[in-house]
Amino acid sequence: MQASAGSNLRILWVKAGKLLPLDTGGKIRSFNILRHLARRHEVTLLSYYGGKRDPDYEAEITRELPGTQTIATSALDGDAVAQSVDYLWRVWQSAPFAVSKFTEPAVRRTLAAWLGAGKFEVAVCDFLSASLNFPQMPATPVVLFQHNVETALWRRMASTEANPLKQLVYRVEAAKMARYEQHTLRRFRHVIAVSEHDRREMLAVAPACDIAVVPTGVDTQKYSVAPPATANPPRIVFTGSMDWEPNLDAVTYFCKDIFPRVRSEFPAAIFQIVGRNPHPSVKQLASDSVQVTGTVPSVADYLRDATVVIVPLRVGGGTRLKIFEAMAMGKAVVSTSIGAEGLDVQGGRDLILADDPDAFGEAILLLIRDEGLRQNYERAAAKLAVQYDWANIVDRFADVLLKASQSASSGRRLAGIPVES
Repeated sequence: MQASAGSNLRILWVKAGKLLPLDTGGKIRSFNILRHLARRHEVTLLSYYGGKRDPDYEAEITRELPGTQTIATSALDGDAVAQSVDYLWRVWQSAPFAVSKFTEPAVRRTLAAWLGAGKFEVAVCDFLSASLNFPQMPATPVVLFQHNVETALWRRMASTEANPLKQLVYRVEAAKMARYEQHTLRRFRHVIAVSEHDRREMLAVAPACDIAVVPTGVDTQKYSVAPPATANPPRIVFTGSMDWEPNLDAVTYFCKDIFPRVRSEFPAAIFQIVGRNPHPSVKQLASDSVQVTGTVPSVADYLRDATVVIVPLRVGGGTRLKIFEAMAMGKAVVSTSIGAEGLDVQGGRDLILADDPDAFGEAILLLIRDEGLRQNYERAAAKLAVQYDWANIVDRFADVLLKASQSASSGRRLAGIPVES
């Protein structure tokens, strides 16, 4: 059946790894787009994950997104030693480890059968990680959803890593990713980026691609505007998965090079590191003035009491949902340029941008000292964030899927291939 404007689409969404719990930016982005798409379209999520079958996860994801199909694969999951052995086994493969470890025969067979049978009008490959499971020339159009420019992310990680062995691994993976990402962009042709910055970087290596931008959104019901912060001593908050290398670098950098400057003027100031699976190096940062929470029931509870929210990222890609979540709650944000990269924000209006330790520290101090200035940033942040509610963002995503579906139908007609009606 050819889709037309305003009609329901039959959409297949393929995601490597468990989508729940929603403890990473990528998962949050995918989940919110999926749940809003499902209100108007027929959506099937194929969620495949490594390790033993997890009935609890399968029941939960099916409750959240009815119609979900799951596959428990033979891939390793969670064991650091086993993951290292798996990497050594795969290091000679041409595909980067971040892709090869998520490539599974059972998933490849399933996709070949479903896409070949025309069960769906369009499919979404969520992240590069799932991409090798798709047929080389699928009968159903496939849209690649690129949350990051992966090559840039790996190169930045290599450039900031102090451990020589890990730096070597990152450099090898960055080189592999550069070749693979360029090839895959050309192969899928229909691509969704999360920012105009990412789109330009992708077009530089694959000019013929059809790359649309669908910006990051925020759940403005979950992250609603909080009253102005009154905590004394002041609370500085960072949120994010604390087993992700760019976040480890960010909080370490902040504690070493920036926080001492803040405490020199506000000795009682508290820095809260809020996020799952804190790495041992993060746990070592804990002190009377640095709180490492680990997994929390609600990140919003910590944002609500924050005096200032910080994003001192020096490595990263895509866009940071944490900034819009903080802004939706009416919080003043200080970020590096990389931290805010790709977001439609203006430094000096919606947040403060600072790229060296002295400027970053001074921005925090300024916001703590000057309540009126801080409230100006809080109001501007909330005003901007409301425009990016997921309900508004998902329409742009659906438009891209419709365009890909219609393009494929037109191509089949031009080739003389019957189109189902």
